[in-house]
Amino acid sequence: MKIGMIGLGKMGSNMRERLRRAGHEVVGFDLDENLRDVDDVESLVQALEPPRVVWVMVPHGTPTRSTVEQLGELLDEGDLIIEGGNSKYTEDRELDALMEPKGIGYVDCGVSGGIWGLENGYGLMCGGREEDVEKAMPIFDALRPEGPREEGFVHAGEVGAGHYAKMVHNGIEYGLMHAYAEGFELLMAKDIVTDVRGCFQAWSRGTVVRSWLLDLLVSALGDTPGLKGIDAYTTDSGEGRWTVEEAIDNAVPMPVISAALFARFASRQENSPAMQAVAALRGQFGGHDVRLLDDAELEEDQKEVHGGAEPKKDDSDSKQRPGARQDGGDEPASSPDAGPSSGSGATEDAPGPTSGTGDAH
Repeated sequence: MKIGMIGLGKMGSNMRERLRRAGHEVVGFDLDENLRDVDDVESLVQALEPPRVVWVMVPHGTPTRSTVEQLGELLDEGDLIIEGGNSKYTEDRELDALMEPKGIGYVDCGVSGGIWGLENGYGLMCGGREEDVEKAMPIFDALRPEGPREEGFVHAGEVGAGHYAKMVHNGIEYGLMHAYAEGFELLMAKDIVTDVRGCFQAWSRGTVVRSWLLDLLVSALGDTPGLKGIDAYTTDSGEGRWTVEEAIDNAVPMPVISAALFARFASRQENSPAMQAVAALRGQFGGHDVRLLDDAELEEDQKEVHGGAEPKKDDSDSKQRPGARQDGGDEPASSPDAGPSSGSGATEDAPGPTSGTGDAH
């Protein structure tokens, strides 16, 4: 099968390679001329024979929308677009509504597996019409892990369902990672435990908390004992927020995932204004000790741009907290070191067809 692939970062290029290993012919385009097979999207479309299938693997938001809209002007009736980034499910519905009158199929596909997917395969969650999903099944079978199809692939429902399932997947991931992280901190805090990494490694077989994330934590502790030198500052790329927002909209209690998301916000604050207020109040009502910053700390505190929530806006302070929304819309602002958790690596500052594993989820 001949396939077009737009976006050849770490995820996209590995997927291209896995498809080629399975015997498919892949024509790839990326803004990076060292990665691409053709020089532009028009050439990619011309290199494919109808009915064409083009996989889009670029950052969600403007880059995805502009790429799909461009394809909508180049493809013909009967062709198919697979959107494999981390778009919000509502965006999939909008894009499908643009393609349907042209007779161009649209399938959204949540992809999990990161840089390990080349060898291990990718977990795939698709949304779309049955005939469109079936048309792309040879691609999905090549990308998913070996074994029963249902253990690495799901046609979750209509257009948008694939990315909705991936959103929930990433929300669960937030909670799992934070549970392991809390356990790590408690083990480190008690001096009777002398082999913290060994505890996690012992849990990796036979226990009820074994998982691939646990294996990765064991690996990280091996690479960096005690995680010494790693900055606790943690970004978020959007899917955790969307998961919590959906929980609110559907009246679903979600204390664990919400707490994990808010913990990331807290990680960006060296001196929390909220806790400053609590300390001040304790001093007021109970005469409790209030620790005051020394001159150097006070100067640094005044310079700090706190992370995780929208600051109060006024004429004297136009600074934006890292990760806060800039316009009240659905997409969080891009932090310089953030990257969507699907592996799409560019940000709005560098839009266009490119992808790669950016920030950890």
